[in-house]
Order: sequence, then C-alpha cells, then structure tokens
Amino acid sequence: MHTDQPQDIAPDALPEVITRYLDAHRAHDTAGALSAFHPHANVTDEGKTHRGASAIETWLSRSAGEYTYTIELTGAQKVDTDHYIATHHLEGNFPGGVVDLHYRFALSNGLIKDLVIEP
Repeated sequence: MHTDQPQDIAPDALPEVITRYLDAHRAHDTAGALSAFHPHANVTDEGKTHRGASAIETWLSRSAGEYTYTIELTGAQKVDTDHYIATHHLEGNFPGGVVDLHYRFALSNGLIKDLVIEP
C-alpha cells in the first residue's frame, strides 16, 4: 500500500540498514556505510547523482572530509515498506552553517537502492 502521507515513526524504528548507514556515515566509516547500499544504488546530494558502488564510495570519502559539522537525527517517517525519510539537523563550517536535511531512502532487497539528500 503506497500512501502519499508519510507516517511519523520513532528514529529507532527505521530499518536496520538505514540505521547502519547513518551510524557508519556519522563515524566516517566509509566501508560500513557502503555496505548498506545495493551495488547499483544511486545517491543524489547537492543536486549531483552518484551511481554505483565506486561513485558512492568516492562521495562518502569526500563528504566525510570536506566540512566539519555535527549531525543530529531529529525525525523519521515511513512512506511505505520500502521508502523512509530521516531528517537531520546539521551545524558546521559549510556554507550557511545550519541546515535541516531530509534523507529520502528507497530500499530494495534489504539494501539502500536510492538515497536523495535535500533540504
């Protein structure tokens, strides 16, 4: 059943694969974060899409070192069994200094197939 209205859920109710990615990404554990993605996944961040494992690995490595910031998971929503949104509050030395970002996840076979990060 696909509804257009996401349901608010507790952040700890997110699927394990999403939590694994978020925890690894926060810890700058590129290999751990990458293990959550489907080999042919896509990540869209800052308007650019990174396709496939090697492109996502490069994106993970670059995004870890580019800026210094704190990230806090502030909310989670379930759209349906394969689509989730995790909202994060970031503060740091990036342009603007403060932003709330929505991480829109699409899952396939227990792995992240698509991730779109946008305000």
